[in-house]
Amino acid sequence: MKRHINIIASFIAAAFVLASCSDDFLEVKNPTGEPLEEYYTNEETLNEALTSAYAPLHWPDWDNTAYNDLTVDAEIMGDDFWVGGSDNTDNQHWHRLFNFAADGNNTLATLWGDFYSGIKRCNDAIKYAGWNKGNISEDFINKMEMQARLLRVYYYNILWHYYGNVPFYLENLSLPYTAPQLKADEIYAQLLPELEAIIASKVLPMRWPAAESGRVSQAFAYMLYAEMVMYQNDTARFPQALGYMKEIIANSEYALNPSYANIWEESGEWSKESIFEINYNDDQAQRDWGVAALNAGGSVLPTLISPNGFSDDEWSGMDGWGFLPMRLETYEMFAEGDLRRDATCWDVRGTTYTERYQDTHMWLKKYRPKLANCNDAGPSHNLNYNNNKRVYRYAETLLNAAELLLQTGGSASEAAGYVNQVRQRAGLQDLASVSIDDILTERHMEFCGEGKRYFDLVRAEGIPGATQKATTMLVPDKYGYRTNTWSPSKKHIPLAQSELDADPTLVQNAY
Repeated sequence: MKRHINIIASFIAAAFVLASCSDDFLEVKNPTGEPLEEYYTNEETLNEALTSAYAPLHWPDWDNTAYNDLTVDAEIMGDDFWVGGSDNTDNQHWHRLFNFAADGNNTLATLWGDFYSGIKRCNDAIKYAGWNKGNISEDFINKMEMQARLLRVYYYNILWHYYGNVPFYLENLSLPYTAPQLKADEIYAQLLPELEAIIASKVLPMRWPAAESGRVSQAFAYMLYAEMVMYQNDTARFPQALGYMKEIIANSEYALNPSYANIWEESGEWSKESIFEINYNDDQAQRDWGVAALNAGGSVLPTLISPNGFSDDEWSGMDGWGFLPMRLETYEMFAEGDLRRDATCWDVRGTTYTERYQDTHMWLKKYRPKLANCNDAGPSHNLNYNNNKRVYRYAETLLNAAELLLQTGGSASEAAGYVNQVRQRAGLQDLASVSIDDILTERHMEFCGEGKRYFDLVRAEGIPGATQKATTMLVPDKYGYRTNTWSPSKKHIPLAQSELDADPTLVQNAY
């Protein structure tokens, strides 16, 4: 069982499932009429503020305005999936991004608001923690502050990945509520020292107890550090990132799940492989049509990415919206005997259902819908699947270590040792040595459908020796769906026109 922490904020109802293995509920009350300085004075109310800072992790799949699940957002710009839906005008921004033809009116507009809300809430939590230093347990205050600071870096990291050039602030804004728009490199230069300070504090545990699963940890910070420095191709920081990966590897808290397929089952959530997941829950879910989409509950992702009118023993009488059909070439890229293929690819060829646009009868199995995963949802089953979103896994630690080892002059055979642990679980033979392309290929198989491939191809533009990169892989296809080729100007997607209208000082990305 997972425990919900329900958040009722003064201006919006939202929730993030912060812990598991318990049926306890924490109701966060609106402190209307009570000065903040008098309200946030104990661990209970401070925990409400921290929980509120976690809440935006839960929002992008459906934030009451758009469906922008981060997995779909990244995968439709990659080379493993089509966009799908009813036609090429259904969620048109996805189709435009897929073809590298986005503009201010067809972009991931709502992510901006989702994660700047997160930044604002993190700033609040940090401030409230500061008010109580010396009055409340030092350990509690330090852990609260570092969680909020680390979440804030993560929210900026997402904005940095997608938009690049964004407003930056570490204290909440006052009128006219604008902040300087920094260049992508400047954002990175601001975030890395902050992340390094969080890591150096050693306040957060390497792994939280099971009852606290869902909180950001030291291992999360290490993975975020590696992700950012590798995406930036910041070679000066590669040795430090490698050191962090080795520290996770040496820690007995983490290991590969022996079964790749089990990672994606409810029983596989928060296994030893899991470094971070975003928790979703169907128990007493409050998400429903006509009410706030940000209420506590499950995920709409399985509904988004499943076939329309499909029925089998595990899923019947439900809906599927037909987004993110898998390319047949994706299924075929797995070697015969690779155990990851049938855990990744939901092959329903030969089954009759209502076909939608770009339907291949091949879907992403990792987040496929099952009745067992939404049975306890009260209002709407379609919106409330309990599939946790996997963000960082120990397998990525191993493959990061292999790549960083090569990038810092280490031996190809030593790097192969890390890669082979991943391959052995997949049922594949060991490699005697590995190249950068070998590691990118392994990442492609291991993380297919997890929102990492597109960003791997983009960062590979700056990796010597890489042939799998955006300019070689993100090109027109033989079906006529993608007619444009990715170029460096496409690294950062357009800012929403609504944001440009609201703040005339913002400069649109060249796209």
